[in-house]
Amino acid sequence: MMIITILILALIPTILIELVVLLLLRERRKRVLASSVVVNVITNVPLNLYVYYVSNSLSVILLGEVIVILVETLWYYVFIRELSRSFTYSILCNAISFLTGLFVQILYFFFQNT
Repeated sequence: MMIITILILALIPTILIELVVLLLLRERRKRVLASSVVVNVITNVPLNLYVYYVSNSLSVILLGEVIVILVETLWYYVFIRELSRSFTYSILCNAISFLTGLFVQILYFFFQNT
């Protein structure tokens, strides 16, 4: 599979999942929702490139997710000026999108091997 396809298959669902999470958290400001799309392009693409080309070990992926959470917390803070809410948005969005991706991969490998 080409790297562009892999990046798109990782980025688009992440953006959609994180927008849904923000909406469930009752975030309605279009500026914050749009910024979520931008920050996901900024963080998701480099992380997936690193995982694809350098290392896909669990420790690298988890460290990458921690870095993404920190970057996104700071990003949200610029828009909402509440550190606790910024961290909540970042941790919940990333945890849910990460766990969803993990679940999809487990299902994929399960059905591929049956």
